Amino acid sequence: MDNFLKKLIAEGENQKLDFKYCVSDSKKIARTLTAFANSNGGRILIGVRDNGSIAGIESDEEYYMVDTAAQLFCRPEITFSIKQHMTGGKTILEVQVIKGNKRPYQAKDENGKWLSYFRHNDQNLVANKVLLQVWRKEEKGSGVLVKFGKPENTLLDYLRKNGSITLSRFRKIARVSPNKAVSILSNLVIFKVLIMNASEKGFSYELNPSEPLPIIH
Repeated sequence: MDNFLKKLIAEGENQKLDFKYCVSDSKKIARTLTAFANSNGGRILIGVRDNGSIAGIESDEEYYMVDTAAQLFCRPEITFSIKQHMTGGKTILEVQVIKGNKRPYQAKDENGKWLSYFRHNDQNLVANKVLLQVWRKEEKGSGVLVKFGKPENTLLDYLRKNGSITLSRFRKIARVSPNKAVSILSNLVIFKVLIMNASEKGFSYELNPSEPLPIIH
């Protein structure tokens, strides 16, 4: 096993690395492809168990499953590169995906529904409306304008006192529509005023301690 591959496997699954024992379902691998494309890119090692042990692949079927996933079960189509590694007589496929410039990328699930995933540590999570809007605004590249009115001030005051907030809680305390709440939170995430925290349980937002708060007159 070459040193590069050995070092990768030793890192374990993380924000930019995923292990797959095998690929038996193009729709499932499409989630990981879109998660990496929507985040900061990453690598998938096919033929490696979750614990880092080498299983190897038995045929070229895995390559075709990944290619099918990228073309048919991801939209827009995802570009990837692939390398083959040999170790101990076993073959490992290294699939590399770079951060895409057409976010949000979506994957088609078992029920035919298109969902956008993102990478969070070693998990692929479904993006919420705020994150989807962050991606769309960032891809436009035209910038956003933030005006600090009553809803924004209400949000900042709440966060100073309580630490974090959810989208639904923000809507209630600011008395704004769902679309308005999503727009405000996404703008403040882009401006790095807020940090978005994600888990399988949901999303919350808190003030970014490394960024000075805007001066509000």
